[in-house]
Amino acid sequence: MTIGLMFIGAVILIGIFVLIFVIGAYNALVTLRNRYKNAYSQIDVQLKRRYDLIPNLVETAKGYLQHERGTLEAVITARNAAVSANTRAAQNPGDASAMKGISSAESALSGVMSRLFALAEAYPNLKANETMMSLIEELTSTENKISFARQAYNDAVMTYNTRREVFPTNFIANTFNFGPAELFVIEKPEQKEAPKVAF
Repeated sequence: MTIGLMFIGAVILIGIFVLIFVIGAYNALVTLRNRYKNAYSQIDVQLKRRYDLIPNLVETAKGYLQHERGTLEAVITARNAAVSANTRAAQNPGDASAMKGISSAESALSGVMSRLFALAEAYPNLKANETMMSLIEELTSTENKISFARQAYNDAVMTYNTRREVFPTNFIANTFNFGPAELFVIEKPEQKEAPKVAF
């Protein structure tokens, strides 16, 4: 009878250890998922700030770049596409298609912003405009903050993905549907740097 009780006690003890492991692994995955979502919300704040600055920049440039209406319209179109893509990504930063959408939209926006700044170089009066200089300075600062926030997000995603893929946590991740999170990577190598906005 004592051997039977010892066996039952050992089974109960093993069951308790397994339960503690499962609870600990599940809670760790939830914590890491919340960290990368919070990290994306920091990107979201900076992107929204940037999206708010762009129309002011276009309005300031409009008076000087009247013959470049196509570029100004392209900037606004790209900005609106980026706002829409960011809204989708902010709802679920772990979704691969949403993150690819925001990466693509941000690449397109950076490209047209570079064209706008290249055009502005040709207009000395625009370069000397105080409002334009102030907006460019704010935009440059915001671009730097976006880069830092994107790095923090990618670090959080890497930690989460590593935790969910290692043995034996991968069993818990698969059982409770902890899918992989997508990194926020700028697709074109030439777009990995913030656009040059200084005159």
